[in-house]
Amino acid sequence: MADAAVIEKLEAGFKKLEAATDCKSLLKKYLTKAVFDQLKDKKTSLGATLLDVIQSGVENLDSGVGIYAPDAEAYTLFAPLFDPIIEDYHVGFKQTDKHPNKDFGDVTSFVNVDPEGKYVISTRVRCGRSMEGYPFNPCLTEDQYKEMESKVSSTLSSLEGELKGTYYPLTGMGKEVQQKLIDDHFLFKEGDRFLQAANACRYWPSGRGIYHNDNKTFLVWVNEEDHLRIISMQMGGDLGQVFRRLTSAVNEIEKRIPFSHHDRLGFLTFCPTNLGTTVRASVHIKLPKLAANRDKLEEVAGKYNLQVRGTRGEHTEAEGGIYDISNKRRMGLTEFQAVKEMQDGILELIKMEKEM
Repeated sequence: MADAAVIEKLEAGFKKLEAATDCKSLLKKYLTKAVFDQLKDKKTSLGATLLDVIQSGVENLDSGVGIYAPDAEAYTLFAPLFDPIIEDYHVGFKQTDKHPNKDFGDVTSFVNVDPEGKYVISTRVRCGRSMEGYPFNPCLTEDQYKEMESKVSSTLSSLEGELKGTYYPLTGMGKEVQQKLIDDHFLFKEGDRFLQAANACRYWPSGRGIYHNDNKTFLVWVNEEDHLRIISMQMGGDLGQVFRRLTSAVNEIEKRIPFSHHDRLGFLTFCPTNLGTTVRASVHIKLPKLAANRDKLEEVAGKYNLQVRGTRGEHTEAEGGIYDISNKRRMGLTEFQAVKEMQDGILELIKMEKEM
């Protein structure tokens, strides 16, 4: 049972959401009085309550989603709230659906989407992973952050070949190293107000760090929003090479660190928008003719379930006509299908640009 003080805060938060008529978050849409009353006194075995789940969305009424999972059990215990939100966000992933098993498929079938190097500036594929046996940010102790960091950094230090590199802890990081990582766009900052309100930034920078290989084409963020963000990237459009590097890295890390996985939801992450494959495959791409009509660009992208963002990601403008375009679907399909969908869509966009 959640204690009285928590329930009091929850009641106040629910009132605030109810009063916020212009709030468009999925939290507001699905936290009905009935669901609220059903869940308000529940508590996971690690002590997380509904308050941990909704506090970011209550604090930030302009959230798109508004909820986070404080631990793996929350997805099950608070399912009456998570499930409809997951179904709404991951269009077509119904509450009766089961996410398929991990399948990277035939990695040789991915290509260079822009062999002439005219359109694609860079290509990046990332996935998120959580370590089994540890809660997510709001429930982690400082000791757990440090323990996780030491497990991960020793695992990464044992990588060989193309993945061989260096781990840089954020704690005690010198100005020079910091500047170098900022210049490479590798350094992550303390969380934004949405993560702050979700209690995702406690004990900062304890237990946080960055690993990258010597070629700067493989990167791991440790204890940023997720326990692990595994990223493969390079200049140009060789999606095949980028994806193959990511899959070999994930397979190597998985041999040494067990990941949190859910029968129905796939790989578990802090934010429900990243569940399932957790894969986001993206390109920075110049499409000047198509982009002259943003609506047309959005329409074609939508056909292939692609998401169009500004150059620096969400809520930004396209600088110099460069867009960030990625797969939107992460659930209810395999890793192979998610990246294939993105490859097909990008090839089609380039074809249209050429024909205009």
